[in-house]
Amino acid sequence: MTTAGTPGQGPLHGVRVVELAGIGPGPFACMLLADLGADVVRVDRPGGPGLGIDPAYDVTNRNKRSVVVDLKAPDGPARVLDLAARADVLVEGYRPGVAERLGVGPGACHARNPALVYGRMTGWGQDGPLADRAGHDVAYIALTGTLGMIGRPGEPPAVPANLLGDYAGGSLYLVVGVLAALHHARATGTGQVVDAAIVDGTAHLSAMIHGMLAAGGWQDRRGANLLDGGCPYYGTYATADGGYMAVGALEPRFYEEFLRLLGLDGLTGARTDVTRWDELRARVAARFASRTRDEWTAVFAGSDACVAPVLSLREAPHHPHLAARSTFTCQGGITQPAPAPRFSATPTAVRTGPALPGDGAAAVARDWGIPGLVTDGPVTDGALPDDLVADGD
Repeated sequence: MTTAGTPGQGPLHGVRVVELAGIGPGPFACMLLADLGADVVRVDRPGGPGLGIDPAYDVTNRNKRSVVVDLKAPDGPARVLDLAARADVLVEGYRPGVAERLGVGPGACHARNPALVYGRMTGWGQDGPLADRAGHDVAYIALTGTLGMIGRPGEPPAVPANLLGDYAGGSLYLVVGVLAALHHARATGTGQVVDAAIVDGTAHLSAMIHGMLAAGGWQDRRGANLLDGGCPYYGTYATADGGYMAVGALEPRFYEEFLRLLGLDGLTGARTDVTRWDELRARVAARFASRTRDEWTAVFAGSDACVAPVLSLREAPHHPHLAARSTFTCQGGITQPAPAPRFSATPTAVRTGPALPGDGAAAVARDWGIPGLVTDGPVTDGALPDDLVADGD
């Protein structure tokens, strides 16, 4: 099942993926697969996902094609199963049991295609006391202990957007699992179910911290450790113009260069003397507050002091280093991160903009050999009851 679909590049060129439309980590995971060259067909519901965003700006649907299928219609499940029969991977993000009730669960799909990798993206996982409950990123990371690590002591934990749970603990682990299962399927001819739970992935991300905690090298509280802002030479500082500088001068030689360029002396011993950290922090803060962000950026330019300006989302694409590497790209008037990582033999690219619902149905029907995929059946409003809504986010 490695016939070509969308004109593509990348190491996954020829891999076919069916994405049952959802929100949050599932679409992002499938965007990553599409960025890597897979032919991703997103099965949208009539009326769209109801996100309140113009689908033309939903970058997570770039490099994909879309078909519209009403899974509540009599022929809806059969049309999805026709796609699954010709796919290498299927990804869904419903609550546990919903795909089965819709007739497109793993059993039905594997009956048509035993080699299919069936990826399941949820917050709580397929089992456990909370499996059937609704949730979002902030609740998932709260229970794993990772949210409690972020922020200043004595203040509420800082919410890291939905990057830590949805995308790091969810999407990326789903992609790793799907690719590992795909490798196994190609070697054995046997597919399997990949249960990617945000709580599992986010907990896994904290593996090193748990090791440090067990060894006595990490305190189980915010703002008291080497990497959580408790250390005065690993954190952020305000500048005279209301900007911020990020400091990561952990190693001795980087720390010495940091002090030299900052214009501070008599603080070499404070690096390892925790009793002097308050003094060190106060002096560093005072120095940064004496100049603007751009002035400090110029001071530390070209050094190994591990200091960088904190940029906004709109500023980041214009940074000289990111611009030189084309870390961001512009497609269809939308500035967005370019595909990552990079490959020497099978380069990736943003081939198309966000797929609009139903955009490409006729081409998918042709390329995948499913004439019945395009129908003139009734169009409903696409609204799904709560238990059908993807709970990844």
